Amino acid sequence: MFLLPLAILALAADPKVQSEAVELKTDTGTLTGVLDLPPTPGPWPVVLIHAGSGPTDKDGNNPRGSKTNALKMLGGALAERGIACLRIDKRGIGGSQKAMGKPEELRLETYVADAAAWVKFLRADKRFTKVGCIGHSEGSLIGTLAGQKEKLDAFVSLCGPGRRFSDILREQLKDQLPEEARKPTEALIQSLEAGKTFDDVPKEVPKKMALVFHKNAQQMLISLFRYDPAAEIGKLGCPVLVVSGSHDLQMKEIEGKKLAAGPEGAKHVVVKGMSHVLKETDTTDPVEQSKTVYQDLKAPLHPKLVGELADFLKGALAAGK
Repeated sequence: MFLLPLAILALAADPKVQSEAVELKTDTGTLTGVLDLPPTPGPWPVVLIHAGSGPTDKDGNNPRGSKTNALKMLGGALAERGIACLRIDKRGIGGSQKAMGKPEELRLETYVADAAAWVKFLRADKRFTKVGCIGHSEGSLIGTLAGQKEKLDAFVSLCGPGRRFSDILREQLKDQLPEEARKPTEALIQSLEAGKTFDDVPKEVPKKMALVFHKNAQQMLISLFRYDPAAEIGKLGCPVLVVSGSHDLQMKEIEGKKLAAGPEGAKHVVVKGMSHVLKETDTTDPVEQSKTVYQDLKAPLHPKLVGELADFLKGALAAGK
């Protein structure tokens, strides 16, 4: 991999925070991202912000489920507090779409290698001092594994998993599946846990659920099920903050508790009233959340989130530590 020149763009809402488009050339295509730079003179600490699962872009928006601008807001808010942020489009998404390759060949390790390359990219930029990572949802596991390849000075898991994704998937599907679909679905999960693909999904499994096990996604799921997040995060060897939302319906508080038990000295913070998409809510009804916080580009981040992250990162990434 090698780097392409940077181009400064006026992308940030706050005119004091400058945003700079960046590119990373790989042997299968170009990856893109945006650096949110503080208004104060550098050098600055910097963090890679990695989005979660599916086609979630650098701003935190997913055409299949959420339109929140949550990661864009997070990058700008941390930059205002003196912490530079790199938000990236994952391979196959947004500006990195042409680097996708064949969907059926995508693995979790592909994203991990890309994230590690971005960390290396940040290390090479003399404007930055210490380098950290914030991984949201599935991005927490990706960032953890990337940090084992390219050393991190601090890591934040934001609404990330504490158990294997296969166990979380079982729990998420349990209450959504009709009785006749539960055994066939469990058989599919066990097959993927064993590293075995399959051609057909039993007719008992509702079509909406069957999409989870689409043939193009099976190798990705096999690679995802392989890792125990709590065991992996313990290998980082850097300060770790685990943040959960009390109203997160996708990664519940127990995930954060289990994850924080992995690394020695990790801190676990539960933000009261925060949803999975980092916005404040007073409801735990999934339909209501999907209509409100998951579809609001203008709603601010939870008011307590940025302060928690900034305080931790400023301490962990302080020069001379």
